[in-house]
Amino acid sequence: MLLTIKQLQAKYGNHVALQITEPIVVEEGERIGVIGSNGAGKSTLVKALLGLIPYQGKVITQLQAEEMAVHMQFNEYATTMPVKYIMETMLNTKIKENRELGELISFFEFEPCLKKRINALSGGQKQKLTIIMVMMQKAKLTIYDEVTSGLDFETRQKLMEKMVEWYRNKRNTLLVISHYYDELEQLADKLLILDEGKVIAYGRTDELFRTYCGRVIYIMDQQERNRKLMEGFQTLKSPDHLLAISAKSREEEEKITSILLKNDVNYKRSHSDIEIMFMNAKESYYEKQREGQA
Repeated sequence: MLLTIKQLQAKYGNHVALQITEPIVVEEGERIGVIGSNGAGKSTLVKALLGLIPYQGKVITQLQAEEMAVHMQFNEYATTMPVKYIMETMLNTKIKENRELGELISFFEFEPCLKKRINALSGGQKQKLTIIMVMMQKAKLTIYDEVTSGLDFETRQKLMEKMVEWYRNKRNTLLVISHYYDELEQLADKLLILDEGKVIAYGRTDELFRTYCGRVIYIMDQQERNRKLMEGFQTLKSPDHLLAISAKSREEEEKITSILLKNDVNYKRSHSDIEIMFMNAKESYYEKQREGQA
């Protein structure tokens, strides 16, 4: 066990920003994605773990402060010197003398940026700089807060592919906060789902998907023809322009596939769509809350 959160409550004034009632256990080597809408409590969670805000409850860990690294959404660097000297000053090392730093710079294809000043870097290059600085800490627990926020789709994809490749087969424990569902599909093996300061669900991504979506889901355009074809099968909550159908068993999967192919319907088959899982986890949580109040 690397870290356990018990009965944690954080307030801003009279407003409860985060309420964790069931224990959240983080094991070494886990990759945990944290998702939720604005105001869900994601940033509050990070601040509580880092001891930046007061809270009630317990965060139990043997980790020392220097064994935790954090990538914040916004970072400030000196603008008067080349990036190379920023890195060497903050890391207290020389690039030429530090093999690990040199490997990271090469891995992220960052060499052309070393002579530039921070203001001359693109958004993606600035994020690469911060990621390199964070990775160089070699922390037992690393927190990434919206690591690709504000970047265009192609830059986001390339950066995330690099991160996935770097951490493959490594034992680092990661806590990744992102509102991009596709990123968490690539990186996270567990999910912590928050909404309005409450924990909606926590567990392995594949298990949560089976719980809230079934064995597999079929995603297609939301139109009358498709709705008629899928009558008799379970419809899941999904973005308004899409129709999502759950297959609970292999038999259902075979039936749905046959119908869609026979009627030449364009569809996507998924066993890991986090956005749709997130929507249905919220729906299930609040439905249970309403039943409990009835």
